[in-house]
Amino acid sequence: MGSCIICGVDVDGGGRICDPHQEDVVFDFRGDSPDQLVSNRFYRGVVDGYAEFGVFIDLAPGVTGLLHRSELDRRLDSLDWEPGDEVFVQVKGVRDNGNIDLAWSIRQADREFRGVLVQDGDTEHLPEEDDEESDAGTDAAPGESDASDDEPAEESDDESVAVDEVAEATEPDEPTEPDEVTEPDEVTEEADAEADEADDGNGPDEGEVDADETVEDDEDDLDDDRERVGIGTLADAVGDAVRIDGEVVSVRQTGGPTVFEVRDETGVVDVAAFVEPGVRAYPDVEVGDAVRIDGEVESHRGDVQVESEALVLLEGEESEAVRRRLAEALTAEARPEGLQPLAGDEAVAELADGLLDAAEAIRRAVLESRPIVVRHPATADGYVAGAAVERAVLPLIRDEHAKSDAEYHYFTRRPLDDPVYGMDAATNDATRMLQDRDRHDEQLPLFLLVGTGSTVESADGIDLLSVYGVDAVVVDAEVADPETREAVDTLVSPQIDGVDADLSTGALVASLASAVNDEVRADLRHLPAVSYWAETPDRYVELARDAGYDAERVAELREAIALEAYYQSYQDKRELVADLLFEDGGNLAAHVSEQFREKLETEIQTATENVVTEAVDGVEFAVLDTDGYTHRYDFPPTPLLLDDLHRRNANGEAYATVGIGTDELYVRTTADVSVRDVAERAAELAPNADVATAGLREGKIEFLSGERDAVEDAVVAAVAESF
Repeated sequence: MGSCIICGVDVDGGGRICDPHQEDVVFDFRGDSPDQLVSNRFYRGVVDGYAEFGVFIDLAPGVTGLLHRSELDRRLDSLDWEPGDEVFVQVKGVRDNGNIDLAWSIRQADREFRGVLVQDGDTEHLPEEDDEESDAGTDAAPGESDASDDEPAEESDDESVAVDEVAEATEPDEPTEPDEVTEPDEVTEEADAEADEADDGNGPDEGEVDADETVEDDEDDLDDDRERVGIGTLADAVGDAVRIDGEVVSVRQTGGPTVFEVRDETGVVDVAAFVEPGVRAYPDVEVGDAVRIDGEVESHRGDVQVESEALVLLEGEESEAVRRRLAEALTAEARPEGLQPLAGDEAVAELADGLLDAAEAIRRAVLESRPIVVRHPATADGYVAGAAVERAVLPLIRDEHAKSDAEYHYFTRRPLDDPVYGMDAATNDATRMLQDRDRHDEQLPLFLLVGTGSTVESADGIDLLSVYGVDAVVVDAEVADPETREAVDTLVSPQIDGVDADLSTGALVASLASAVNDEVRADLRHLPAVSYWAETPDRYVELARDAGYDAERVAELREAIALEAYYQSYQDKRELVADLLFEDGGNLAAHVSEQFREKLETEIQTATENVVTEAVDGVEFAVLDTDGYTHRYDFPPTPLLLDDLHRRNANGEAYATVGIGTDELYVRTTADVSVRDVAERAAELAPNADVATAGLREGKIEFLSGERDAVEDAVVAAVAESF
């Protein structure tokens, strides 16, 4: 039975990694059959070549897998891999015909894994065990020699020559008689004496390490002649010996060195410190400590890192000096100088204080090397808002961090199927952030909720985050509940501040994004217009036109984003969304929007033919059975279908559209009707149906499926009373 190289627990079958840590290590595959590969493990491979549909990766001679372009987190033609390059991939599975399906790995260096193992067929061992076995194989048994009697053995390296010289020097000239056998203590004393004679009095020879000396030998190892340099300048100092002072923001143990991520007032860099493979260097150094490091700047696969020669904890005035510089830099850099709303929107200007607070929180998270998690609804408006923040933040992360993949590590956008931040989403987020904290010593993230999280329906989810002291910023142009102000650190909403505004969340967040990073302001000018489905304010129509987007082009973008938001709704589709909103010359958006129109028109025709109309107390109702007359698991989603159906058919001030399914319904009205009031009144009229508001922004009400008919009548009556 073996033991896990990460946590030390026993592993059945002689393995070296336990199940919970399978994805923490990378494997060198030495097998000869795809069947020996283990699904979900990460493997080192070599680029074999490109195809139109992906990249072929050799995991071992004769064992080649396909990394399909759909598995990439970027466009295939943007990969800078060349045939022969060493890369890291994850094995998704092996098909019956032997084809190997591979997945993308964000981690593209040994140091980004917590360990390295060799998988030799069905067995596992540490890489250094190969060297030990090799050394053992060259040792001759007593009285034997690998060389023939006729020819002396050739020495393969200087080390073997030295070994033979030592053997000859210590071999006795004459056989030792039995009564002259030297006792072990005497051998030791003689060896010590010989060592003393060989010592020239100047301490250990170069390359020797005293047994009492460790890599953590502190300030005596620092070079007094070195002056501190800023981390932000290290890209121009590759190959130089430098000194940096900073704060440790994360620590991760690899199968080789310990990697400390250190930041100062100018940037962030990885510092690699090595004791022996897989052993924690400087165990007393933790996240948040102020440190001083002497080392050499190296470039590793395009990333700048420092190879540590000496690392010491700073205390007292030196520690305070580091923290003071960081605090001053944060204060100076995090707070934007001011807010300049896109299109000069006065309603946005009235929300300037809150938007500047939100922008400062985002910029501060980047400077503190804290991950940012953006949550938004999987709608066109939600995607526009999330993409605006993404466009602003990613360049800041790239400027702050030396690692080439930092933008994927420190920024995550996770769409929501519903515009409510409920317990399901919060549990997912809490699980991920706690795993990252415990497994990789990551800081807890900043959560930015746009177009969600501002109503009491999200209270349980936000409460779960608050248990861990997580910072949350909510920006929402729609209805927000005053109760949520106490639950989050920053809440920006026209309703909360009493601002009368005709704003979409995309328009509001686009101005926020321009405050976060003014350098991308020009990229954001067309986004507000894209976020409105109808009655786009003239100021945003003109702003988009000035940016080169006429009404037809804006409509194509809106429809294309809405279609892509539906499919794989839980994925951010970062590159695809960026192509549509920022990089597309027109062909991609036009192609996708054509599919949008075809699918929507088909559903609208079916729905129109099956709508039941009735008049109740002077209000005309259009009621659609969404279970019977929509494709529930294909585009368009029910809320979008009902929105379009309502826009097309509403013919007066007293008109309502109701879509009812098995245990949920949606309400659309021409009057300003409170969905909460409707749900409360319907609950009184159908007391056994457990009627409740499920989504204020999308007009969603839930109920018990067995009371569907009673709920339909109750909701229609409640809506009619509200006009």
